[in-house]
Amino acid sequence: MTMGDFLAWARPRRLTWGRMAAILAICAAVTAAALIVSPLFGVEPGPRGWRVAIIDLRAALTPGSLDHDAFWLVRVPRVLAAALVGAALASSGCAFQAVFRNPLAEPYTLGVSSGASLAAVVAIRFGLEGVAGGTGVGLAALIGAIATVLAVWQLGRVGSSLPPATLVLAGVTVSMFCSAASMVVQHTSDFVGVNRMLRWMMGGLTAVGYDVVVEAAPPIAIGLAALLWMARDLNALAAGHEAAASVGVNPGRAQTAGFAAASLLVGASIAVSGPVGFVGLMAPHTLRAVVGPDHRLLLPASMLAGAGFLVLCDTAARLAVPGDQLPVGVVTALLGAPFFVGILVRHKRRAALWGPG
Repeated sequence: MTMGDFLAWARPRRLTWGRMAAILAICAAVTAAALIVSPLFGVEPGPRGWRVAIIDLRAALTPGSLDHDAFWLVRVPRVLAAALVGAALASSGCAFQAVFRNPLAEPYTLGVSSGASLAAVVAIRFGLEGVAGGTGVGLAALIGAIATVLAVWQLGRVGSSLPPATLVLAGVTVSMFCSAASMVVQHTSDFVGVNRMLRWMMGGLTAVGYDVVVEAAPPIAIGLAALLWMARDLNALAAGHEAAASVGVNPGRAQTAGFAAASLLVGASIAVSGPVGFVGLMAPHTLRAVVGPDHRLLLPASMLAGAGFLVLCDTAARLAVPGDQLPVGVVTALLGAPFFVGILVRHKRRAALWGPG
């Protein structure tokens, strides 16, 4: 089967259970392969400097060995955390794009990431990293995300409606304010504090354990389940408020629920990894071109693809610099920035906010 034949098969005019199951099975298989293979790769000193090494599975399954500890105590929880964060960011980006009918909408665009970052920076500045069993910064980031959602919601609301363009503008405004405030906090900190803040704001999974995965799983699972339940409503919202109302969907209520569920996912993921950009942009857009715009398929496919994508990005971050580890946010930014520009160039006429110049 050629790529053209696959695309023609994957994007049917009418979604059937058989095609949905087949496409999701393919996505799940690819993601599972990434989850299994990624923990096996690492970097270790060699006779000619640092080299990429593959853990011996027999050694990894032998309790007490160094490979066993490295595999089960360091790499497996990191891979699980990357999968959770990737699924959360990809599905939230998919939901934001449907709710706002904007191909460039994602957590960074709406200011949620900047608000969570500001709260985390303040927590680091005042030494709250050890609060609540070492998760003080993560809790602060989650609270910051919720506060940002409420602020953007109030600024973007016009009467009882919530125009997408106004909401995006409100998100950009709040994002600029939070970024400026973060710089003020950094300016008042010492060198050690600034270094910790910068490392956190780059987004990374360096020191993630099973405890973090267990704490993040419930809110992320709730957010993912809520969006899956809303898949038909998201289809209606993507067609416009009038079209949604014509098929019995309450646009205001659906928009509020979608925005809340997506924001919960963003806050929970930032609490785990810090701000990791562009996953919510790249995964849904790539899959939309392959499987089509129906959110009954697009949402679960985005969750699976986002999980596998961030796992692979984190593996690349671990292997890219010998003797050190790049924050995964750096890798996604290097991939996402040209992707964002490509979408902007392709959609700039349709996405023009103020009409033709």
